[in-house]
Amino acid sequence: MEITLTLLLILFAVAMLAGWVDTLAGGGGLLTVPALLLAGVPPVAALATNKSQAILGTFTATATLYSKGHLRERSLIFPIITAGIGAGVGAWLIQRVDTSWLNWVIPLLLLSVALYVWFTPNMGNSEREGKMSEKQWALTCVPAVGVYDGAFGPGTGTFFAASGVAFRGQTLLTATIRAKLFNLTTNMVSLALFAAGGKVIWTIGGAMMVGQMLGAFIGSHTMLAGGTRLIRPLVITMCILMSLGQIAQYLGVIPQP
Repeated sequence: MEITLTLLLILFAVAMLAGWVDTLAGGGGLLTVPALLLAGVPPVAALATNKSQAILGTFTATATLYSKGHLRERSLIFPIITAGIGAGVGAWLIQRVDTSWLNWVIPLLLLSVALYVWFTPNMGNSEREGKMSEKQWALTCVPAVGVYDGAFGPGTGTFFAASGVAFRGQTLLTATIRAKLFNLTTNMVSLALFAAGGKVIWTIGGAMMVGQMLGAFIGSHTMLAGGTRLIRPLVITMCILMSLGQIAQYLGVIPQP
């Protein structure tokens, strides 16, 4: 494939939009991975390069939220560790175990999240008592989502946030903010493994990193400036689109990474 200035500018713009969407609702990979594949990037390199730019988006969102006084609880240390372990296990498994069955399980999970959010209009509007303790959640839901991100990735932030609302009783805003930190952790672990294998196209990744950083910065400020009303409809939309994308890949309608 030929890397041109026009191609880099297009991917920069896609990454900026993805960074904004990902910060508010997750699912930015739905935009960036297909864009990389359409640009002619080989499937494995597309996944690796996508991680390289996604990590800067999650870092920017996390840093911005931290500077505004969020994500400073010591209780976050343990789930950060379990999220990282989960991502490492997922990246290891995807190279050794047949995971083709996830091609139809993941769309069902995404649609379940979309329906849950849709039919629960007051979901996450106020904090309530959790169904799990923080430790139980960190030992079960967090590493499970981490494994998923290490192996696949689309919708990781959405799954982190949804589990925080459903099992910890958090508000949707709190769960979404915390999801940025956990997703940053899983992205770092996955990228380290991809980079070690020489799969990242850094020229493309660099251009997309700048776009992701700008989009995530705007998204973080959108969230804190009253944009929480956008989170619910975006979560529903992105879950449905990601599910349709997974089904289209399974049926061979669009290329599968």
